[in-house]
Amino acid sequence: MNFQTILYQVSGDLATVTFNRPEVSNGFNIPMCQEILQALKLAEDDANIRLILIEAVGKIFSVGGDLSEMERAVEADDIQSLVDIAKLVQDISYKMKQLPKPIIMAVDGPVAGAAFNMVLAADFCIASEKAKFIQAFVNVGLAPDAGGLYLLMRAVGMNKATHLVMTGEAVTAEKALDYGFVYKTCLSEKLSTTTQQLIKRLKRGSFNSYRAMKEMVWQSFFTGWKDYAELELNLQETLAFKEDFKEGVRAYAERRRPSFSGKW
Repeated sequence: MNFQTILYQVSGDLATVTFNRPEVSNGFNIPMCQEILQALKLAEDDANIRLILIEAVGKIFSVGGDLSEMERAVEADDIQSLVDIAKLVQDISYKMKQLPKPIIMAVDGPVAGAAFNMVLAADFCIASEKAKFIQAFVNVGLAPDAGGLYLLMRAVGMNKATHLVMTGEAVTAEKALDYGFVYKTCLSEKLSTTTQQLIKRLKRGSFNSYRAMKEMVWQSFFTGWKDYAELELNLQETLAFKEDFKEGVRAYAERRRPSFSGKW
């Protein structure tokens, strides 16, 4: 399959999905989200694939939603396209959590918004010292997408999750390791080696066990996702049509602080 926004490579029993829009800091638009889902489905359906690695081209792993696309949608009054993206990124996180094969994310640079929430949906995240994890939604008048708050509360607890999403503060790789949603940290130049060490270790285990473990994790923690997902999408759609969101996007484009009214 000829992908335009990602790279998809297979080496033995490892499939690698690489975000490949560095010119927009690997921001997610509709085609990119669709291609990520297609790649995950290819890896799931290929009986020879046992592990999936997700990485990115460029100095920024991903800003989450494509901010230039948000600006276009606001100015064109095409908010529905942003609602469609919110649904797609949610589908990606859901697929990652339900997919019966271990998923590793190797992060070398800032990770914001929906990309942060995909990290939470992965089974392992290895982060270089250049990684920073940011729940950036509050800065543009939105709430977490891609199952973010649902995943974050289960990863770090309700209070810490609330603090992170309400402040939008950046979490360093070391702090993310302390919080428990990063498996291992390393120097940037050691990221590939460290990732390969984990892959080698996982290959020594039983993939039947991994499949069973992922199903057990799902049944233990995530069976309520669909109800949460409906609420998340409804609120995202509501927020996307508010003036605060438009102000947040314009402020970002104009490189100034937003002036939110808070009018519901």
